[in-house]
Amino acid sequence: MKLVALIPARWASTRFPGKPLALIRGRPMIEHVYRRALAIPEVDEVHIATDSLEIQNAALAFNGRVVLTRPEHPSGSDRLAEAADILKLADEDIVLNIQGDQPAFDPDQPALLARALKEDHGLEMATLAIPLTNARDIHNPAHVKVAFGADQFALYFSRAPIPWPRDGEGEYHRHIGIYAYRAAFLRRFVALPEGRLERLERLEQLRALENGARIKVIVVSGLSPEVDVPADLAAAEEALRRESH
Repeated sequence: MKLVALIPARWASTRFPGKPLALIRGRPMIEHVYRRALAIPEVDEVHIATDSLEIQNAALAFNGRVVLTRPEHPSGSDRLAEAADILKLADEDIVLNIQGDQPAFDPDQPALLARALKEDHGLEMATLAIPLTNARDIHNPAHVKVAFGADQFALYFSRAPIPWPRDGEGEYHRHIGIYAYRAAFLRRFVALPEGRLERLERLEQLRALENGARIKVIVVSGLSPEVDVPADLAAAEEALRRESH
């Protein structure tokens, strides 16, 4: 059983074309993400999965390992499934889906997901969440919320505030889009048709729930800055600057 970190990186971001190559502290963002992925405890391999020759060439320049995938994938999971096939990963191998827009993520957090799959051989998918207390974030549809049961398995993901507190204040958790899957499950997942709830919320993890999959939710503290638009680069740069001091 190998632990393989894959970083989906596409050029054609609607809000920030060429985002993976945006410079942070003099290096492309994708290089920061790649180097942090190498620091994930017990990781065996790290690869960037991209459809872009520009991203491929930039990665090769810092000695990154790259898998060139087709451009038409509708989601990062589809891109990673193709990469898993190109790399000939075994069904029992564990794939970490590392977001390419979090250049200051904590390498220990995805390691928790991998550990959960290693300890429970019946578990096929796991993801992260953090407690959410700020009212603006709770009502922001860009911040996906997750509700889970006492067993820490996801009940639902939504852009709306869930669960809705009829009386008093609620308890909310924000979903962080770092996943661990068994390679066999990843291949099955991307072969499923788009789900009804997935189509409504535009959240691909709902496809897994709609088809009976169980998603373990591991709650962590601390959120690294995400780069969605060029204005977000300053916060990522500041986070990395603080770490270096």
